Amino acid sequence: MVTALEVLNLVKCYGKRRALDGLTLRIPRYSVTGLVGSNGAGKTTLMMTVAGFLKPTAGTINLLGNGPFDADVHGGRFAILPQDSELPLTSSPLELLIHYGRLQGLSLEAATKSASNILETVNLSDRAKSSIRSLSHGMRKRIMAAQCFLGNPELILLDEPLNGLDPREAARMRDFIAQRKREQTIVISSHNLNDIEQLCDHVAFIEHGKTVRFGPIATITRKASVMVYQLSAPPVDLTLFKPLLGEGGYLNFNPQTNTLTCHTVEQTLSPEELNRRMVPILLSMCGLLTISQGNSLEDEYLKQTIEVLHATRGCDFTS
Repeated sequence: MVTALEVLNLVKCYGKRRALDGLTLRIPRYSVTGLVGSNGAGKTTLMMTVAGFLKPTAGTINLLGNGPFDADVHGGRFAILPQDSELPLTSSPLELLIHYGRLQGLSLEAATKSASNILETVNLSDRAKSSIRSLSHGMRKRIMAAQCFLGNPELILLDEPLNGLDPREAARMRDFIAQRKREQTIVISSHNLNDIEQLCDHVAFIEHGKTVRFGPIATITRKASVMVYQLSAPPVDLTLFKPLLGEGGYLNFNPQTNTLTCHTVEQTLSPEELNRRMVPILLSMCGLLTISQGNSLEDEYLKQTIEVLHATRGCDFTS
């Protein structure tokens, strides 16, 4: 696996508290990776340390194969959107983006062209020369995210890019980020697991300054081996379905929600074949409302969090 970012045994201490406690993570090149964790888990500290804003206490960072952040080496190749960043209120979006483009190493002509293009991409061309003060919070957030993509840097870190946006603005931001998939490596920190599931192809669960789980979202949510059927009524006879699941398969039925969850062995039975077997019987027996593939990312995260809490019960994370 070719990585865009690799951190090994990263430690960051604030006095006696370890914000990062031996965190290890390898981000594949051209992936869109989500960072998920509770408040204080270490997500923002990780991003700030990778960007060179914070000095690590211990551990190593390999950014784009060239060691820790160095402005002379990584200038123009790396960008970050800090969580609580602000813009100068008297400037205009166009002049700000041109300025940021110049800081990325672009010529004036290239910076002007890139700024104009990016404003069109985020649907703000008509406000290019307005003052930042006159723009809504969502518009400002789009400009702050847009500056990360000037000059097409190879690696981009976005810390809570959708935080505080109304539904329409959040949808616009998701569309903007989705357009960049497979062109750049993007790392997104967010508390909204639905956003992570929509935007990302990989996810890292971070708790207590450690990576507790990492992998492709399709693998973590078990899309190839779990199918969930929402029924209109309880099935008459669950034993009819057991032979349909293949060797090693099993099922669970939740009578409170009328959901039937089928677990199969990925190499034994494909999702398509499972549906071909199950759907006709469910339709004739009890009615079928919806079919969903895999568990939700939220379910997997909550399950992992419970396991971490059980494993660490009684530990003191302030020392």
